[in-house]
Amino acid sequence: MRTKADDRIARREWLAGAGALAAGSAMLAGVLADENNPAVQVADRASSIRITRLAATPVGPKAYVKIETSHGITGWGEITGLEPAVACALAHSLYELLDGENPTRIEHLWQKIYRAHRDMRGGPFMVHTLAAIDMALWDIAGKLWGEPVYRLLGGPTREKVRMYPTDKAVKAGTGGPHPMSGDPKDVEHLLKLVRDARQRVGADGTVMFDAHCAVPPATLIQFAQALDPKEVLFIEEPAVPGNIEVFKRLKQAIRIPLATGERDRTIWGVLPYLTERCIDILQPDCAHTGGITQMKKIATLAEAFFVPLAPHCTCSELGLTASLHVAASVPFFLIHEGYLDGHIMPPGVARKQWDLGPDGYATLPQGIGLGVEMDEQRMAHVAAEPHRRFQWPHPTYEDGSVRDY
Repeated sequence: MRTKADDRIARREWLAGAGALAAGSAMLAGVLADENNPAVQVADRASSIRITRLAATPVGPKAYVKIETSHGITGWGEITGLEPAVACALAHSLYELLDGENPTRIEHLWQKIYRAHRDMRGGPFMVHTLAAIDMALWDIAGKLWGEPVYRLLGGPTREKVRMYPTDKAVKAGTGGPHPMSGDPKDVEHLLKLVRDARQRVGADGTVMFDAHCAVPPATLIQFAQALDPKEVLFIEEPAVPGNIEVFKRLKQAIRIPLATGERDRTIWGVLPYLTERCIDILQPDCAHTGGITQMKKIATLAEAFFVPLAPHCTCSELGLTASLHVAASVPFFLIHEGYLDGHIMPPGVARKQWDLGPDGYATLPQGIGLGVEMDEQRMAHVAAEPHRRFQWPHPTYEDGSVRDY
């Protein structure tokens, strides 16, 4: 007579046998799947690559960083806004933190350098130099995997990138210096700069006004209140960074959108503008703020506040292209600054693989990595030209006192 105990034993034996069969089938399926699974078959080319050398070279008012690897892949980055010889010395010193590291660990290496010295983190010399290193690491990663950098950043969110200056989009300068508070002639002078720019681009064009931190707050308020808000896309750099209360006061008094960010570094530098709601457009500079890694983070941070990016850039085609890769990959974007035709660096030093069309839009960068080829012989030629060397500015008022510019 079959008991309930017999039934339980039989059921356990059947389940054990079925489990073994399932496990065997899964193992067989796994072996077969591995044979046809591209993800399993792809070799991890990033596992063994190592940084073997860094070279930093002053070239006129800029500097270029070249990072070499054990796989023969080279990455390039650009330092701007610093005294080049000092920046290159710092880059060579920072190589101590990069030697023998895997260059594809970009975030890790960024943190390693930025946080390496508690008293130097956040400063312009550290962050601008780190920006060039960061660009070079992304360049290496793109070349290693055979993709343009914007593909590694999540892919393009647009098919082309709007730029200025172009025939239909220009920025009016300050024509400074300007007094702490203006008379009618001072305000009229600023208004004329906007009118002249508007005449160049026409009624359907775009005009921006760059206060450049050189129009003191009282004068800027006088000017902005006399200006029709629809005449300019934004007022750039309305005040010198350092006191958020000044930006808040200007935002309360000015009806025109305010933009800033080129002199601020990292996500921590731009955060107060967003939390205090005192700007409308954020203008990070890829070469100032810590490179591609930080610019992408800044874009995400700004997106949370519905603030678009209008990236600042006075780099040569190398740093400009790095910035365009980020602009191509972020959703909240307005317009991008960029100067071509030898305006920043003589033609041929940095050869890009994108074009600025007659419609004022740049094509997405082509090629792998950053997609920029550097001519080291041309670099050496430019570096030897005395008139291109870095010179410290001497901005003063008519009475000889020092002013912002």
